[in-house]
Amino acid sequence: MTNRISLRQLSSLDEAEMLNKEFAAHFPWYRQGDYYIRCLEENRAGKRITLMAFYGEELAGCCHLIYESKYPYFAERHIPEVNDLSVFQEYRKKGIASKLLDELERKTSESFKYIGLGVGLYKDYGNAQRLYGKRGYVMDGNGLTYNNVKVKPGTDVFVDDELLVYMVKELVT
Repeated sequence: MTNRISLRQLSSLDEAEMLNKEFAAHFPWYRQGDYYIRCLEENRAGKRITLMAFYGEELAGCCHLIYESKYPYFAERHIPEVNDLSVFQEYRKKGIASKLLDELERKTSESFKYIGLGVGLYKDYGNAQRLYGKRGYVMDGNGLTYNNVKVKPGTDVFVDDELLVYMVKELVT
């Protein structure tokens, strides 16, 4: 089954436009714009790795590795961040997310001891929460964040995509 999965790093404007179009078609919340063009620029500058996953010939999703996280705990410790792991619904449960993570962890282990990620807290993130735990990611011990700012006890926050708990994994070289 995994031989049908292939990965490719974002490297062209055509690929950025394809990602923009396909994400708009698969996710009603996604608004087309210049996001993937900026990702392409960051890939070219060595600030990010954007991996596109294909199942056969079809785009099935993508994931990013950001070398300079906006999350202060990771930034202070130079921990690269896995960001925005997305697999289109019809391609889930085929090992695509694991293959994306395998490759990003492999690339990260060449230069870093740790890798991190943030995960949302409501039901839509349930599969991701379980996957990350099975792969050895553990909470970083800093509690909840909202827009990368620690949530203080007693504070009201929205339960949306900005309410995260961050996790880290020690990489084996």
